[in-house]
Amino acid sequence: MVSREVLIKAEGLTKKYDDFQAVDHIDFEVYRGECVGFLGPNGAGKTTTVRMMYCFLVPTAGELTVAGLSVKSQCREIKALIGVAPQEDNLDPDFTVLKNLTVYCRYFDIPKEEALKRAEEQLRFFQLEEKRDVPILALSTGMKRRLIFARALLNQPQILILDEPTTGLDPQARHLVWDEIRYLKKQHVTIILTTHYMDEAQILCDRILIVDHGKIIEQGNPAELIKKHVGEEVLELDYDEKMIPLLKEAFPQFRMERIGDRIQIFTDQPHGVFEGFLQQHKLQNVSIRNANLEDVFLKLTGRGLRAE
Repeated sequence: MVSREVLIKAEGLTKKYDDFQAVDHIDFEVYRGECVGFLGPNGAGKTTTVRMMYCFLVPTAGELTVAGLSVKSQCREIKALIGVAPQEDNLDPDFTVLKNLTVYCRYFDIPKEEALKRAEEQLRFFQLEEKRDVPILALSTGMKRRLIFARALLNQPQILILDEPTTGLDPQARHLVWDEIRYLKKQHVTIILTTHYMDEAQILCDRILIVDHGKIIEQGNPAELIKKHVGEEVLELDYDEKMIPLLKEAFPQFRMERIGDRIQIFTDQPHGVFEGFLQQHKLQNVSIRNANLEDVFLKLTGRGLRAE
């Protein structure tokens, strides 16, 4: 059960780099025990927003507080409350896997014996025990991502910030990370997640904030956003110009969209509305699926590629 206690609060939060406005006067709140996903195209401002939360970047304007502490003047206290798994690999290449964890514990004044105990626990959970004495450079990309996540949990944080935590992971490791996030949610840890995997956000997040061009353009529960913006079901079929009049006649109120050589038709009506049409028209390479968060994301932010 998510608390209604506001743990993170932004008012007019802004970050500028010379003439570029990365984050543009945004307001938001995150409640204790909530998992909130920040989604957006490359360059939208989501990672910049998250980095301000853990005092990696200083806001240009506005206010941002974490557990009532200001990111402008109380960074040390905030960092003690937060665990961070950043996008970039910032593991120490001169250390082994185990030493990366035990040395990191020193930043939080965790005693040596307790540090070793916590490090061993995380290595067991993330299935890295056999790599404990291996140098960082010998790890695969996926193993490094798991180790970065493990390191973020060493200080037993109240708030966990995960910036694209499953990028580069195979399906098994990805589900391992999902299991840990679910477990932490049950322990009332507040989680901030950025990801490009819409299925991940849909499954894990209590609430989604969609960011584009430095602004929050939509927010809400994933299921509510899907129903609001795209509906219940999607019919997908190959583009055929001769089919367009038939589709428009059969589904005059439905949103229709062409994506490359495919057509998507969205409906907010109950399941089963497309089956009658397909019985009358025997089509190849056609599918009916549930509408999802990726449909919402693409509708709101567009389908064009963005520069990093």
